[in-house]
This record gives sequence, C-alpha cells and structure tokens, in this order.
Amino acid sequence: MTVPFKNIPAGDQIRVPLFYAEVDNSQANSATQTQHALVIGQITSAGAATPNIPVISQGAADAKSAGGPGSMLALMTAAYRNSDSFGEVWYLPLADDPSAVAAAGSINFTAAATAAGVLFLYLAGQLVTQNVTSSLTAAQLATALTATVNANTDLPVTAAVDGTTTSKVNFTAKNKGLAGNDIDIRVNYRGAANGEVTPTGLAFTITAMTGGSVNPSLTTALANLADAPFDFIVMPYTDATSLDALKSFLNDTNGRWSWSKQIYGHFFAAYRGTVGALTTFGVTRNDQHGTVMGFNDSPTPAWLLAADYSGAVAAALRADPGLPLQTVALSSFLPPPVASRFALTDRNTLLFDGISTFTVADDGTVAVENLITTYQKNPFGQPDNSYLQVETLFLLMYVLRRLKGVVTSKYGRKKLAANGTRFAPGANIVTPNTIRADQIAEYKAMEFEGYVQNSDAFAAGLIVEIDSQNPSRVNELWDGTLIGGLRIFALLAQFRLQ
Repeated sequence: MTVPFKNIPAGDQIRVPLFYAEVDNSQANSATQTQHALVIGQITSAGAATPNIPVISQGAADAKSAGGPGSMLALMTAAYRNSDSFGEVWYLPLADDPSAVAAAGSINFTAAATAAGVLFLYLAGQLVTQNVTSSLTAAQLATALTATVNANTDLPVTAAVDGTTTSKVNFTAKNKGLAGNDIDIRVNYRGAANGEVTPTGLAFTITAMTGGSVNPSLTTALANLADAPFDFIVMPYTDATSLDALKSFLNDTNGRWSWSKQIYGHFFAAYRGTVGALTTFGVTRNDQHGTVMGFNDSPTPAWLLAADYSGAVAAALRADPGLPLQTVALSSFLPPPVASRFALTDRNTLLFDGISTFTVADDGTVAVENLITTYQKNPFGQPDNSYLQVETLFLLMYVLRRLKGVVTSKYGRKKLAANGTRFAPGANIVTPNTIRADQIAEYKAMEFEGYVQNSDAFAAGLIVEIDSQNPSRVNELWDGTLIGGLRIFALLAQFRLQ
C-alpha cells in the first residue's frame, strides 16, 4: 500500500523521531460558490459612491448614502432587497453621462376643489398624498404639492412650480438619461374601492415624463469588475448599446461564459410597451445570458421591476437552480390595471419572441409565469430552443462549478498514466479510467440530488482520454442530461354521461 504523501519526505529521509502529520483536503471539499448579485444604477451628486467602481452593499441606508436619496441605485437596491433579503449584493454605481438630459413631466391644476379631500398622486409607483381644501386655489395647491414632493427625498424626481403657469407643478428626474422617461405619473391608481377619489371640483392634466436622453456608458464600469463573480446582474437599461455591452461582457467566446474565464452570470432587465412594441423589441435580441420581462401601464418603472424580480429569482435559484421559477412572487412591483394586462394568447406570443411574462392574482400579487432568455436563433438564423429557459443556464453554472471543484480538489497534484498501467494502490497517479469513475460517481450524486438525470446513459456516453498530442492533458466529453421542469400539464377530459 502506497500512501500518497505530497509533503512528507519519502523513505528514510527523516531521522528525527517520531510523529509527523500531513493534512489533505482533496476528499473533503463539498463547498459551493457564493452567488453574488450586482445592482447597476445611476447615482446623484449627493451619492458618496465612486462612479464605475463596484462596492459591496451594507443595507438600505448604505444604498441611499452610496447613490443619494431618490437615486436609481438607492431605489433599485431597496426593490431588490424586498425580494432577496439574504444574498450578498454589490453596487456598480454610474454617474449621469455629461451629455445626458433629464426627463420632465408635470401636473397642471385647471380647476380648484369645491370640497375637501385628498389628492392621491403616484410618482414612479410611490404614493404621495396631498390634503386639499375648498379654500385652496389651483396655484396654492401647486405650491403645497411641490413642498410635499420635495419633502419626500426618496422620490426619483424633484418638483417646482412652473415659472409661467403657477397652477402647474413640473417634475424633473433626479438622474438624467433614458431611464427617467419611465417614471410614471398618475392619480388614484388603487381606485375608489380603496378610497382613492379625486376631490370634488378638482381638475388637472398630466403630462408624462419625457425628454430624457443618453444613458451612461457601461464600458469602464464593466471592465472594473475584473474577474469578480456576479451571477445575478440587475440591468436598468434596454437600449441596444447597453444591452450589447452586457452581451459582450457575458458571451461564450471571450466573455464570462468562455472556457478561459468560467465566471458565468446572467442579467435581468424589463421593458415597457404594448404587445406589438414588446415583440418588435424582443426579436432584435438574441442572448442566452440575458432576460427581459415585458409589461405595460404599471406605475412602477422598468428598472425597479428588473430589481424586484431579479431579487425574487435570485433567492429561488440559490435554493435550487433547476426548480421552475413559475409562481415565484415579486415584492414591490405594482401590477398594471386589469384592462392593461396581457391575455394568455398575448403572453404566449411574447414567450416566442424572447420576452418573459408574469401573472397577477386576484389580490394583486405579481408572480413569474415563465422566465426565459432572449436567445431564439442559432448562428445560422434557425429557431433554437436549447437556451430557452433561464433555469438551464443556472443548472449549467451549478454543474460546471461542481465538476471544477471535484477536479481541482482531487487532481490538483497527480501524475497521469495511461489506462492499464500497473502501479501501487494509493499512489499519486490517475488514469483516464480513474477520472471516468469519479465523474460517473459525481453524476450519480447529482442525479440523486435532483440536478441531472439518466445516469446509465451518461456513463455509456462519457469519454475520458489522454490528449493525443499532449500526454499531460485529459480530454472529456461530458454528455449529461439536465433535469427539466414541469411547465405544461395537458389533460383530455374524455367524459361519459352513463
């Protein structure tokens, strides 16, 4: 029996008595990689974070300090944390682009109230209540509302009475860029059934937020991430330039999914639009490492929806990367009104055009329906569903990392011999068949735990061999079958009357 020491000298090279012990952890490693989340978001001038430099999050108060109250970064972090209170989160703070323009909108009071009441104003899904009396003129109400809005520093806008029309309140996004255009302005979102009614006599017109332009460049910020792993990336933008930057960052050739990096990761974004707008957008994307949730007419901005559902699915995927994400509930996203929700046929169309979908329960709870990637066609432009489901990518992450852990733990320092070589039991030598047996054993363990299936077929197809040109290299064909998720249950009710 040969004991495979790596450090204790062999034979009679030690003459000082008595006891020597060497510790070998090659058979003990069962650790899994911590899966970090990354929130990409803009900061304001009040934010303490350094633009383009990633930093770990210390909590909601820290996010406000880092990004500035009411900043995209602060609000996105809060939305993410509402759905994932446990996982490790990092920020990637971005400054507004120097050439960017802030989005602006307004509410103009055209008639004063004739009876007391409350104005229920929603800004980016946040409720602002303003007491109204019959003695307030339209101009006085505008002044009062401006003060109320500015007192709430967590809002993503500032307010000011218009310089010409004194009954009009102008809202300006705190962060410049395209994202500000998605800040929704509306009144009485929850409706009369919940006590939200306009005071008698009060009339107003709302001008939606618009005019925001130029998102920050992601080039420097992504480069500064170096090789730090982030499995869940919250993406606030859906313009082509930003999405292409992340696609390049994660791609299989020289990005984070490449053979040379093996860092992996996936980004989550959201897009507002009608079914037609969403399908038009969806077919322009083809990236297995990105997911876009579609919606329309919600008070919640797209970038907050992205943060909310990212946190929800991150918590679920950490627990089990293979379990279908359908019915995973979101925490803070406000559902569209009933009339604006997509019908089943519309959602099915979206799921064939790279757009993920959600459902809304009777109590307003929003839950994931089907979370897919935007990958739709192979390099020849032909339909390809191999990367359709998000769970497939996270299962692959899990399996590849687990296999890497086995190989690096067991074979970190081994000599390699051809199959059939005779050597003493326990020697620091492996053969392709030794490795093959370990791979089959590990596959069976993963099958038992519910990550892969059909171990007999895997064992039959597994190839492990020494490279024909490099005797120090082992090549393996791993042909495992990932476990699938139950998504469709079809039943034919072929009943009888007697």
